[in-house]
Amino acid sequence: MTALPVPLYQAKAEFFRMLGHPVRIRVLELLQDGPMPVRDLLAAIEIEPSSLSQQLAVLRRSGIVRATRESSTVVYELAGGDVAELLAAARRILSVLLTGQQELLAELRQAEKETS
Repeated sequence: MTALPVPLYQAKAEFFRMLGHPVRIRVLELLQDGPMPVRDLLAAIEIEPSSLSQQLAVLRRSGIVRATRESSTVVYELAGGDVAELLAAARRILSVLLTGQQELLAELRQAEKETS
């Protein structure tokens, strides 16, 4: 029995679900500047080593990062440049959304003042 192909929209949803953890996003942001050893990632993120290891494993299994061993040090890097573009697009989208929310908050505060 052969496996049915996964529809593209489902594959995209699984990809975004994989990105849906703050530690994974932080790792990807840090790796935009170039490869980093695990000890530097730990210092930058300040979480338990086992938690970081778990999140790195998810990213590695997805193929979004790759790990290489340099003597006793494991170094992680982005598997492709498109990840940096995706994170930049997310920043732009969030910037627009947050600006809109700030404008709405200002309007709500103004309306509250007028009714007081």
